[in-house]
Amino acid sequence: MCITVIGVFYLSLRERLLEFMRKKTYKPLTAEELAASFQVKEMEAFVRLLRELEQAGAVILTRKNKYGLPEKMGLVVGRLQGHPKGFGFVISDRAGEPDTYISAENLNGAMHNDRVVARLARTVGDGAKPEGEVIRILERANRQVVGTFERGRHYGFVVPDDNRLGQDVFVPQAETRGANSKDKVVVEITRWPEKRRNPEGKVVEILGRRGTPGVDILSIVRKHQLPEEFPLAVLKEAERIPLDIKEEDPAGRRDLRGVRMVTIDGEDAKDLDDAVSIEVLPDGVFRLGVHIADVGYYVKEGSRLDKEAFKRGTSVYLVDRVIPMLPPRLSNGICSLNAGEDRLAMTCLMDVDDRGQVRRYEIFPSIIHVRERMTYDQVRGILVDRDPGLCRRYQPLVEDFQLMERLCQVLYRRRLERGAIDFQFPESKVKLDDRGKPAEIIKRTRSISEQIIEEFMLLANETVAAHMYNLEAPFIYRVHEEPGSDSLQQLNDFLHTLGYHVKNGSRAGIHPRAFQAVVNKVAGRPEEKVVSMVMLRSMKHARYDAACLGHFGLAAQYYTHFTSPIRRYPDLVIHRVIREMLEKGKLAPRRRAKLIELMPEYAEQSSVREKVAEEAERETVDLKKVEYLQRFVGQVFPGTVSGVVPFGMFVELENTVEGLVHVSTMTDDYYQYLEKQLTLLGQHTRKSYRIGDPVKVQVIRADVETRQVDFELAEENGKRV
Repeated sequence: MCITVIGVFYLSLRERLLEFMRKKTYKPLTAEELAASFQVKEMEAFVRLLRELEQAGAVILTRKNKYGLPEKMGLVVGRLQGHPKGFGFVISDRAGEPDTYISAENLNGAMHNDRVVARLARTVGDGAKPEGEVIRILERANRQVVGTFERGRHYGFVVPDDNRLGQDVFVPQAETRGANSKDKVVVEITRWPEKRRNPEGKVVEILGRRGTPGVDILSIVRKHQLPEEFPLAVLKEAERIPLDIKEEDPAGRRDLRGVRMVTIDGEDAKDLDDAVSIEVLPDGVFRLGVHIADVGYYVKEGSRLDKEAFKRGTSVYLVDRVIPMLPPRLSNGICSLNAGEDRLAMTCLMDVDDRGQVRRYEIFPSIIHVRERMTYDQVRGILVDRDPGLCRRYQPLVEDFQLMERLCQVLYRRRLERGAIDFQFPESKVKLDDRGKPAEIIKRTRSISEQIIEEFMLLANETVAAHMYNLEAPFIYRVHEEPGSDSLQQLNDFLHTLGYHVKNGSRAGIHPRAFQAVVNKVAGRPEEKVVSMVMLRSMKHARYDAACLGHFGLAAQYYTHFTSPIRRYPDLVIHRVIREMLEKGKLAPRRRAKLIELMPEYAEQSSVREKVAEEAERETVDLKKVEYLQRFVGQVFPGTVSGVVPFGMFVELENTVEGLVHVSTMTDDYYQYLEKQLTLLGQHTRKSYRIGDPVKVQVIRADVETRQVDFELAEENGKRV
């Protein structure tokens, strides 16, 4: 980070320098000319600042040694998203900018996920993506690659697991480390790709034979460079943190140990971030308490624990393991709100009326004592099933749960009324046996117990975000921008085939209420899931930002992530800012400048690590789903058509596993793809297949390596069903 190099004085100079370059009258200047403009005396530090800005892609140094902004010079800076067919797109760092298409011949050695600078070449036609050429690689993302080793007579090569890398890695004979064909390996890149030349590397780790138990998940861990072990220095720092609250810890905290509160989490959760309490005040207003683990009290800014948490960004929940952001001594110990233990917390106490409006609130450090560690299944058993055993066991809490249910419904109703989008996606969980093999795929829908926690956390996040925004404090917000016009047009093109439309009646932009109107219309219909999925994909990905840009999906003006500091770095950061504001009331100018500089970097790193975690989590689940289906090859299952494409149709089984029925296997007729109707239509029989149609399919192939499942339509009495 540049702040560690140039000192506090230059924190504000960085922003002033960029603002100066953004002016319409600015023309590229040399370092000396810029220094003169800002009356800089410490020239050496100023040049270091310019170099750091250049390395980050924030400024560009021309051949004439003059500095300018990339967007003013026909350049785009961002991350390259590769495609298996060899081309790629540069996803711009600048919010709202369109992706830039890069042909294979214009990649110039860049690989998937590299940070690059591309020169814009042209835009073809209305609505077409701009095209460009990579002219500089700012940061390499794939110093190590995971894949399958194949041995030749005098050399070897590695086929990457991630097909977006686009090229095999050549391995000289002397660098194979004794790997055999079909071994899963980690190869370190020693020479980057060039035009007509593949990357070269050396094998640094042999993970095991492809298909061996455990090697599959380990390959995904290595592929995403997920850190399994904590550095020794980090563990030693964690060891110095006591396992119990010290006598001086409660000083300056409100003692809430007499308040009845519980945690409600999944059955296997160990890192318990949040506890909730509720009561009804004499005026009929709900008093909701959301009590969040005070992780920032233990993980100090700049400490080894903090630096490691920043590097990881988030805990990663794979199908068979958790890779935590913080060492288990903290995440499962002193920071976790374990029942029966005194714990330090940050409390957001909100008085909420029967319309869901927060009338009053307080945010303060506290000391709490959780009464019970509840699971979602137990709370659902009490509220929905009225289970006599559970009601007796938790009799002192039953009324609290009923109040929580009432308030949850109030908050949910209010959220929908303001236009928030609520997709109802059924979730599935893969249960593994002792050998790591998939034993069962469990499909579950969101129940009242999950909704209670969801609504309470949403409200706390909004309340904290609005509070800190009004204080004008340096902060990290969770933002979700509205869809671009191109995405909206593509979405409506799809929806029209099914008779739906997302209305855009406002000059100020589309309102999320228009999306929710379609969600309401498709509710309970066969096409509900696919319509919801396509709508979700048309939206931008939520991310972290130092600016408060609002949250489109939630229809919220202010939003942040406050409620999970054990497993999310942004939450940890804002806890420390909240504490500092509570203790000091106002930040000193130098401290404020430092935080203003830090927040964008924290936000960017957190957004990047979140995407990595999501991709790794999804890969492990998909892998085990395919592996689970291998035992059912040849068997017939009912399913639903979930997608129609020119080469066939996708079918989803009741357990959420999806596979392809290729059109070449549909031999009872010649099927024509009708794009506007998203239908496969038989030329002779006029039999049709469209999204939402029920079918029966036979499992033909389940390939773990490619994560692909092939189906064929089943026959009954010689006829397709």
